[in-house]
Amino acid sequence: MKFYITCAIPYVNAPPHIGHALEFVQGDVIARYHKLLGDEVLLLSGGDENAVKNVQAAQKAGVAVQQFIDGNTQKFFELTKELGCQFDIWQKGSDQTHHFPSSQKLWDLCKNDIYKKSYEGLYCVGCETFYTTEELNENGECVEHPGKKLDKVSEENYFFRLSNFQKQLIDLISSDSLKIIPDFRKNEVLSFLKQPLQDISISRTNARAKNWGVPVPGDDTQRMYVWFDALNIYQSGVGFGWDEEKYSKWWPADVHVIGKGIIRFHAVYWPAFLLSAKLSLPKSLFVHGYFTVNGQKMSKTLGNVIDPFELIKKYGADPLRYYFLREIPSTSDGDFSERRFKELYNADLANGLGNLVARVAKLCETNNITVPVKQYKRIPTEIDEHLKEFQFEKALEFIWVEITTLDHRIEKEKPWNLTGKVLQEVLIFLVDQINNIAIELQPFLPETAQKILSQFKGPTIKTQSALFPRLT
Repeated sequence: MKFYITCAIPYVNAPPHIGHALEFVQGDVIARYHKLLGDEVLLLSGGDENAVKNVQAAQKAGVAVQQFIDGNTQKFFELTKELGCQFDIWQKGSDQTHHFPSSQKLWDLCKNDIYKKSYEGLYCVGCETFYTTEELNENGECVEHPGKKLDKVSEENYFFRLSNFQKQLIDLISSDSLKIIPDFRKNEVLSFLKQPLQDISISRTNARAKNWGVPVPGDDTQRMYVWFDALNIYQSGVGFGWDEEKYSKWWPADVHVIGKGIIRFHAVYWPAFLLSAKLSLPKSLFVHGYFTVNGQKMSKTLGNVIDPFELIKKYGADPLRYYFLREIPSTSDGDFSERRFKELYNADLANGLGNLVARVAKLCETNNITVPVKQYKRIPTEIDEHLKEFQFEKALEFIWVEITTLDHRIEKEKPWNLTGKVLQEVLIFLVDQINNIAIELQPFLPETAQKILSQFKGPTIKTQSALFPRLT
């Protein structure tokens, strides 16, 4: 079985923040889980490089646009590696060899639903989209970017007949042919689709695009609107328009992992483009929430944007992964605070998992116990069920119940008071259980899981340095 996962393609007008790290880790967990199931897995993300905001940021920095986006895109890719994530494809939006012709092919396939007209509207550079006044907050600002004035734009460009696909979209989402997880996000999309759909602009003049982006086929005065080409990264990265064998193997995506702020683009615009082009639709969307930091929205103005590289350097990747996956509800908003991070680290990692591993290893070493080398079980049904619904926190809760239960068993049986065959049987059982826990942890804490499996593979088991030294 193949399983193709994408994470959203981040804008690269600035270096990554902690919110990007959350989504990368979620995508990696899904990928590692499916590898354990024996699936052939592909995980993709990349750089959304053709946005107006990227050009503006490069100009402000006094750096050539290509140089600017290359630098930031590389930082995002480096973050995935620092987090222990295994992305198979990192597709750049500025790739003229593969992505440009792929996006132009998509445009050509949609041409019966594309027309040109003059338009005037309010444009949010942050979202790279037009909004009607009804979609703005009480101050007339974008809900996603409050405090920033919208641009009033008047120009002639190409439009996509989104209105042609309203009924098909409702039918697909209602029937879960395009499954949206969680259900309340599905209901939000269906509520939006009850209103008459407005056709959307899908190009920009060269003047406003600063001659940056994918050229519109047959019209050298226009560039594709960033969302039309950025969404197509999910296809261009797997061969659409340049390697049909690869494309036919991997497409459609099994799941798009996205944040709630871009659900309309993925649940309405993207499937409409694909329907127009007569291409297969992704099978599902998993929609996560946002981070707050110490109870406040992340903002450069507030100065609370957290650099994930600094946290990884300070605490390591697996503890950060654990916080994301255990503390942040997978489908709703969650908060990050260093105080809470330390609490969770000490309680669950240092005193919980780390202490259990150290105790059992010490008992084996002290008593010179040897254990049989064996293959350990696959992920249990309970974790399977949680991960199928992307309920990472519930899967980890199940594992930590196993850890606590094992600790209680040790306290009850007091193996330090046992000898001979009884002691050996107890310790072999404990080693078995720890190895099983390590297998279960592989999607979540890959580095930690590997350390445990290496230490407890047998036949002899030695103590090692603490997995998670306590934080003060």
